[in-house]
Amino acid sequence: MMEKTGYLQQTRFRAFDSDGLLHEVVDLHILGERFAIRRSDLVKAVSGHICVQVDELTHNWNYYLGLTRGLARVSASGKALNIDIFNVGSFTLSLHTLRAVVYGRERFVMIVRIPESAGFKIRREGEGQQKISAMV
Repeated sequence: MMEKTGYLQQTRFRAFDSDGLLHEVVDLHILGERFAIRRSDLVKAVSGHICVQVDELTHNWNYYLGLTRGLARVSASGKALNIDIFNVGSFTLSLHTLRAVVYGRERFVMIVRIPESAGFKIRREGEGQQKISAMV
């Protein structure tokens, strides 16, 4: 079952990137941490299936974009935006509600965690099979 872990909010504030350029950003709150996606990149991601960066967001008199902490892209079905935060996990949100937030009809959308897969089953060696090792 999917659990709620945060929300995406349209705040209409701008943040400086590392080059000193201002970008309008969409604010993400996931597991108590604050992230941002550039609004122009998010509109491109929603209209065409491209990946966009999820950056750290810090506030010190102004808002600043920090390190890239993950990637976001539209799902294969085209019904959700999947967010992969490095070393934290995968999250998703409804694309229909996200469009309403980006275009000003809604203020926020809930973010839920994608459950971890059970993993791959390891095949056991049968009798008469050799084990091959490789060095990389």
